[in-house]
Amino acid sequence: MARIALVTGGTRGIGAAISLALQAQGRTVIANYAGNDEAARAFQEQTGIQVRKFDVGDFEAAKAGIAEIAEQVGPIEILVNNAGITRDGTLGRMTRDMWDAVIDTNLGSCYNLCKLTFDGMRERKFGRVVNVGSINGQAGQYGQVNYAAAKSGIHGFTKALAQEGARYGITVNAIAPGYVDTDMVRAVPGEVLRKIVARIPVGRLGNADDIARGVAFLTAEDAGFITGSTLSINGGQHMY
Repeated sequence: MARIALVTGGTRGIGAAISLALQAQGRTVIANYAGNDEAARAFQEQTGIQVRKFDVGDFEAAKAGIAEIAEQVGPIEILVNNAGITRDGTLGRMTRDMWDAVIDTNLGSCYNLCKLTFDGMRERKFGRVVNVGSINGQAGQYGQVNYAAAKSGIHGFTKALAQEGARYGITVNAIAPGYVDTDMVRAVPGEVLRKIVARIPVGRLGNADDIARGVAFLTAEDAGFITGSTLSINGGQHMY
């Protein structure tokens, strides 16, 4: 029977590419999303991948969403925590709401989803968890203290949880993407984007499939000896 994989933020951008890569591995994929109903419907129609709408940053909403998946599809054995938002601004301009929104969605969701699926993985003696961090969680970024803190927290969360899961056949790893050609990055002013690309040794932005291939590798059946690791996929921009 195909293993069930949940990808948060899984209907657009990097998340959509991850969902498709896991589907190509033969997984039964569930793509979570937060608010864009039109994009989610289009994604489901085009790919046949089931979509589920719930707020991963809200524990009770996530609990209800996971329970529905377990009842209708089956237990989650592969979890990709990809959901993320930005609320950029220097600390002087950043409100507490901007801080809380990013921490809750980007980092709090990792706690929520792992908390709700980890015991089941442990009972079945198998699990694959991949948390999507960021180059900006490794190197920092001006105007992103909230985002950098959340993504840096993901890397620490990953290493700690990996130690809890190792004896039960559960691997927990992180991927730290660099600058990828997504809607979020395309919104950056052209002159700024050119400066970013100039700092990437391979000379280009990444694409979503670059990240998805890393997730597919870390969630494979025979990837059981890789845990607590952070795979940096950034074109050589930050070597850490």
